[in-house]
Amino acid sequence: MQVTWKRVSLAAAVLFLIGYIISVWWSIEPDSIEPYQLNNETGHKIVGYATTTSLILTMETLLDKNGGWLSNDVMPPSLFMDNMPAFEFGAIEQARDLALIMRKEFSRSQSQSTADKDLLAAHSKLNIEHTSWLVPSAEGEYRDAIKLLKLYRARIADTNNPDAQFYARADNLNEWLKEVQKRLGSMSQRLSASVGQERINTDLAGDTEASQSTPNLASQEIKTSWWQIDDVFYETRGATWALLNFMKAIEVDFADVLKKKNAEVSLQQIIRELEETQQPVWSPIVLNGSGFGIVANHSLVMANYISRANAAVIDLTNLLTQG
Repeated sequence: MQVTWKRVSLAAAVLFLIGYIISVWWSIEPDSIEPYQLNNETGHKIVGYATTTSLILTMETLLDKNGGWLSNDVMPPSLFMDNMPAFEFGAIEQARDLALIMRKEFSRSQSQSTADKDLLAAHSKLNIEHTSWLVPSAEGEYRDAIKLLKLYRARIADTNNPDAQFYARADNLNEWLKEVQKRLGSMSQRLSASVGQERINTDLAGDTEASQSTPNLASQEIKTSWWQIDDVFYETRGATWALLNFMKAIEVDFADVLKKKNAEVSLQQIIRELEETQQPVWSPIVLNGSGFGIVANHSLVMANYISRANAAVIDLTNLLTQG
């Protein structure tokens, strides 16, 4: 009996070690898209090609990276992993935002024009619950969305097909940047709340006639749960990874608009700050030291880069709105 228990213990230890090694391998984050990957085969510029390609490559990378799509796995070791699923959720949220703006703004000349059928269907499929594993599965719907995006890309590249369009205008770009601002602002707040702080309620500041449905406290303690700190951190890593891919494409498709507004430097600053968020994390765990304590606080470091990127986005939107 004693020999049997030793064998069982040894087998369990070996299985745990194998599972741990696999989980570490699957937790390796993908590299960001390089600008040369956004070029089309014809050699001449096709407006919208880079942005659509960046969305396609971002989704393909999420599905084809080590371990594939892990958010909806129901078997070990991915069942016990949370960092990479959080990364995937942050990235898919950014992909959904871009797909929405492509459907509502980039592909339409005015408010009265109809939405592109392929973008409409692709956006719908991207909105499936990212943890869905039954029929339809998240991976299946995302693969279908990629196929639809490739159809749209082929149509805008066809000079004989005027029905498919991508309009690179300052007002269109600003609509997407507004969504980016909201996302970055939310990320910065959640990351900064890792140490906890008392925040004054500014919900109705600036408008004496403003009102809200239910009253709030004048101030309240905001603190991210200790159990969620690493999830928030890696969700932000995923979101900024996807956003970095998209910003590189925007630099290509909206080059003329940015040049006219003298806004190239602002976009380059955004890209630089986002690149800093993708630096390797050398610590085996996400540390949560106090603000000026002896232990590092990775969330506050990330919040710093996010805030600076958000400030650059605000500067860019201001430049785009100027005549």
